[in-house]
Amino acid sequence: MVEYFYTCPYCWEEISALLDPSIPNQTYIEDCEVCCNPIELHVIFESEELVGFEAVSIEQ
Repeated sequence: MVEYFYTCPYCWEEISALLDPSIPNQTYIEDCEVCCNPIELHVIFESEELVGFEAVSIEQ
C-alpha cells in the first residue's frame, strides 16, 4: 500500500489515502475524513508507481 496526501475539493483540508499499487487503474468514492462529503478518486499506476491522481467533488 502507498500512502498519498491530497486536498479535499470541498473543505480544502489535507486528507490521506492508502492506495493499492497492484491495480493499474482505479476509480472509487471515499468520504472526506473532515467534512464527510463524497470524493471521487481516480488513480493510475504504471509498474506499481503512481503516475496519475485526481480527487473531484461529486455533483449532488
